[in-house]
Amino acid sequence: MTASSVPRSVPVRPQARPAVRSRRDWYVDTTLFLGAAVLGVLTAGDLAQDPARPAWFLALDQFAGAVACCLLWFRRRWPTALALACAVGGVFFHFVGWAQLVFLFSVAVHCRTRSLALVTAVTVATLPLQRPEPGTSGQENTMIGLVLVLAAVGWGMFVHSRRQLVASLEERALRAEAETDLRVRHAQREAREEIAREMHDVLAHRLSLLSVHAGALEFRRDAPPGEVAGAAGVIRRSAHQALEDLREVIGVLRAPGAEAEDRPQPSVADLRLLVAEADGAGAGVRFEEELASERVPGSLARTAYRVVQEGLTNARKHVPGAPVDVRVSGAPGEGLRVRVANELPQPHAAHSELPGAGAGLVGLGERVELAGGSLAHGPGQGRDRTRFVLDAWLPWSV
Repeated sequence: MTASSVPRSVPVRPQARPAVRSRRDWYVDTTLFLGAAVLGVLTAGDLAQDPARPAWFLALDQFAGAVACCLLWFRRRWPTALALACAVGGVFFHFVGWAQLVFLFSVAVHCRTRSLALVTAVTVATLPLQRPEPGTSGQENTMIGLVLVLAAVGWGMFVHSRRQLVASLEERALRAEAETDLRVRHAQREAREEIAREMHDVLAHRLSLLSVHAGALEFRRDAPPGEVAGAAGVIRRSAHQALEDLREVIGVLRAPGAEAEDRPQPSVADLRLLVAEADGAGAGVRFEEELASERVPGSLARTAYRVVQEGLTNARKHVPGAPVDVRVSGAPGEGLRVRVANELPQPHAAHSELPGAGAGLVGLGERVELAGGSLAHGPGQGRDRTRFVLDAWLPWSV
């Protein structure tokens, strides 16, 4: 998961809430139910003396108010429909008014802006049609109702905005956590690739030399003691150097913030030693060097070293004992070219039993590409059509 794959949703006003109420929902619904009922009773002091409201109408008003208060328990499921019904009922019944405000508040919290605008417009339009309370004029009753409606809508919009803000912050936190997890996974993957690349580079060459000398001891059991001692010394030194290289790579990769460039970089002199070591193992390496300057940058020399190392290792694997041509040339501003060529393996010729994962050239291509260069490998052209050529070009700045 890259960071761009993290969804970027925008909170909207949900039309419905889950059917299962939480403890907080029960507390809020009970409070609103009791509040609407108590306020309806407290503000109905003079209704019994109003001659325009006979006893049967007052009883009907109280029944409608009780029904409206009971419907508050369903305000999250059908907020818009119940708010519109109470807006119409509020025209005739006093006890419906406070439940109507609660429904209006619920629409402002839970519904979309279009639904809120519709319910608010219908509610405001019904205010002049309501029967005024005893002792108040129609205009005063309308103004009081308008203030209450605006207060309910404003409070609901504030709660809705606050919930959107909290949801947005939670979403940002989840997105940041997901992006952090992606970065960690990416860093771990890069670290594993770096470990694999470095392991292959530093060990494949040494272990192939060990195999060559051990094979010589195996097939020449009647060799003079001096040759056996010399081969054993090469094996010992190669094994020791392989362990040192392995320890160096692991130490760099484990160190916090350490980079491969923090290690001592192979130089042109190390490249000559590498070629001489391979030639001493019986490969018959011909080395040509045409450098305009001995001051090759560390990272450039390191990449060139790895190219030659991989070429020599592959030659020992596929055509053991065959001659190898290594040519290193270049100048500042022109670039550094490294070319390793060896014979193509014959179908029925003897070959080395060294195992290979086939990832050496792939990792080498990635390394050269990271250095800004290019790598080509395969059968050559013209006079080199019978040879396998590994050709790399690396930028060499002035």
